[in-house]
Amino acid sequence: MFPLGSVLLPGVVLPLHVFEPRYRALVRDCLAGDRSFGVVLIERGSEVGGGDVRTDAGTLARIVRVDELPGDRYALVAVGLHRIRVTRWLPDDPYPRAEVEPWPDEPGPAAGGDGAALAEVTALLRRAAALRAELGEPAPPLDVDLGEDPVVAGYRAAALSPLGPADRHELLCAATAGARLDRLRELLRDQIELLEARLAAP
Repeated sequence: MFPLGSVLLPGVVLPLHVFEPRYRALVRDCLAGDRSFGVVLIERGSEVGGGDVRTDAGTLARIVRVDELPGDRYALVAVGLHRIRVTRWLPDDPYPRAEVEPWPDEPGPAAGGDGAALAEVTALLRRAAALRAELGEPAPPLDVDLGEDPVVAGYRAAALSPLGPADRHELLCAATAGARLDRLRELLRDQIELLEARLAAP
């Protein structure tokens, strides 16, 4: 397990610079196996040194590229595969370890209809991107296309939205794709209000 101060969502690319001895051992073990590891959010504490408090929901990641750096360090690129839930934390030996299980979305239609929810999330995401660009901040392209799959689209929109780790973790934990899209609409409306207020400020 690799606890981080940020949230990895399924389908999202994760670059990592690995320098701590315990995580160098994790990388070596992953490369000797199927190259996968779990990523969870640190609720309290630091990524470095241990002693952190971790969430029990996360994402299974797979290493797709690894470069060895001087000083026995690694530059990794991993990609999020799917949600996982921690059923039991194990002693760190030497890195965090846990027993996990896949955590698929519950079945059921999206509230408000997949098509309507996706269309509104896309429009809100474009509006937020335009405001961020106007403020001179990094923003996704205005012609962003989330696709038609509500699960994939929800995670992609969450990754592109101007949200903090707590909000992204809430979206990761949504029971259904529809619930995720509905909550995204609320969060994006709130972010747009904040961005508009910042633009209007003298």
